[in-house]
Order: sequence, then C-alpha cells, then structure tokens
Amino acid sequence: MQGERKIPTQIQPKAADYAYDLDRAVGAVLALSSRVPEDAFTAETLGTERAGNGVVINETGLVATIGYLVTEAESVWLTTREGRSVPGHVLGFDSVTGFGLVQALGDLGTPFLRLGRSSSLGVGDRAVLAGAGGRSHSVAVEVIARQEFAGYWEYVLDEALFTAPSHPHWGGTALIGPNGDLLGIGSLQLQQGGSGSARPINMVVPIDLLRPILDDILTRGRANRPPRPWLGLYATESEEGIVIMGIADGGPAESAGLQGGDVIAGVAGEPVSDLAAFFRAIWALGEAGARVPLTIRRDDRSIQLAVVSGNRDAYLRGPSVH
Repeated sequence: MQGERKIPTQIQPKAADYAYDLDRAVGAVLALSSRVPEDAFTAETLGTERAGNGVVINETGLVATIGYLVTEAESVWLTTREGRSVPGHVLGFDSVTGFGLVQALGDLGTPFLRLGRSSSLGVGDRAVLAGAGGRSHSVAVEVIARQEFAGYWEYVLDEALFTAPSHPHWGGTALIGPNGDLLGIGSLQLQQGGSGSARPINMVVPIDLLRPILDDILTRGRANRPPRPWLGLYATESEEGIVIMGIADGGPAESAGLQGGDVIAGVAGEPVSDLAAFFRAIWALGEAGARVPLTIRRDDRSIQLAVVSGNRDAYLRGPSVH
C-alpha cells in the first residue's frame, strides 16, 4: 500500500487561500483500514491488510472511499484526526465506477462534506486533495486534465479527473472544490510525461458518478444495473498491441485458455486499437455470461478463442448483513 512520505509544507493548503473553513472541511477525512480474509478473491492482488482514507458525507457517519480498500473486507476501522477509532460496516462497492461506501458504527464526532458537482470543475481550477490528518496531510492541487482513463483490470472511466502535484497517500482522499464540497475520491497515482521528465499525478473518480448509484448501494450493496461481461484478465498497451499481462485465478479467461503474453488482435472479428476500445468491445456484446470471441496472437500464430464471460461481483465476497 501507500508509504508514509510526508507532504512538503510548500504544497500544503493555506487556510487564508480558501473562501470556506478549510480546517473543518479536511476534518471530514478519516484514516481507513480494512482486513480481508486470506481466501478472498482479491487477497492476492490487493492484499489482506489495506489502508487509505475515507470521507464522511452525511450526518449519520456514511463514509465514501475508493472501492479497492473495502472490497471483500471482513472488518473496517475508521480513525479521526483526533485519533479516535470507530468500527465500520461495508455497505457496498461498485466495480464500474470504483466507489465504496462504509457506515460508521459509532459516533465519529467529525464534520461531513456535502456532495458537490464535479462537472463544475474545469482544467486549471484549484482544489484540495485532502487526506486523513488535516491540512498537513493535504495537498493544494490543480486540475490538469479531464479525460478518459482505462485501467488494466477491465475498468474504464469516460472522464476522470487528474490533479497535480501528487498526494503521496492517495487512496480514498477527498477532492474538495472551491465551495468546500466533495468533488471526487482519489484512486491512483500515475506518471505524466516520458522518461526523465515524468512527474507523479493523481487520478480522481468524479463524484458525479456516485450520485446515480448512491441509493442503490445503500439499499442493495450494488448498483442496480445489468452486470457487464468480465473476463478476469489484466491487460496493457504496448508496441505489439494489447497484451495480456496476467490472468485471474479461476476466472473466465483462465478457463478459456488465455495466457499471459497473448496479444489481443480483435473482439468479435473487429480490431481493437487501445485498452478502452478492447474493454468497450467486450461490454458491447451483452450482459455477463455473453460469449466473447477473441482473435489473439501467440508465438507468431493467430488463434481464435471464445471466452464465456462472468459476473465480476459473483467472484467476490459481498458485504455481510449487519
């Protein structure tokens, strides 16, 4: 997980620079830690002990975070800036957007951040990416891009937010907008630029993606939408094309005979040019369970394989009834 690097003073936000109560706003961000069973589906890739941040979003102690911190978690603890720890219950997570929700099971005694409109935030706008611990654990950032993001784990956002400078403890951080409301949840650290000139930046999931599914997760633990076809593979773009760099144990891709190093040449007879196009071509074939015909290159040979897709959520431990 993320290290313990300190945030340089010069990039920490200054209260006088903001029209809202900065200390109150960043006080809504908690430290979040979770424990996942060793036999959980995501234990090998994401670990059994996870740590990051969560953001209190209402007066009842509802906490928004990034889903990978709480997926399949059997226990969650929330710790306030003052050092008080309260157990939490995972309400649900959404693999399409990446959000997770946790309910605090005790009085946090913290402020909360109202959900804003991330669509109001433009490139060049200033914001705060806040971590647990207050201003000294937060970064004054600029939105440097709003653009598509494709993740190797069968994940695409039509428009993600990218901010700089980077927050070193990014997972579950709060992107706080000019009005002191919550505009996004920190997900990843990436590198911008080529070798020698690369700088770390953060990818943030826009809060507008949470609004339509919030009630579903609260009541069902999942978004009420048909499940996408999932293959259970990890892919990347290279000079050769789209290359499979890993296969999920027991997933549909493994069952169909796909291997690490296979190059994806086409889906259902149509070529795919990049990672996002590859995943969207799979999803366009129907719901989970759809047959996915693939053309792959392996050892200078062209091979036709069909994968019977699965429902990703069916492989995961769901939130327990509390």
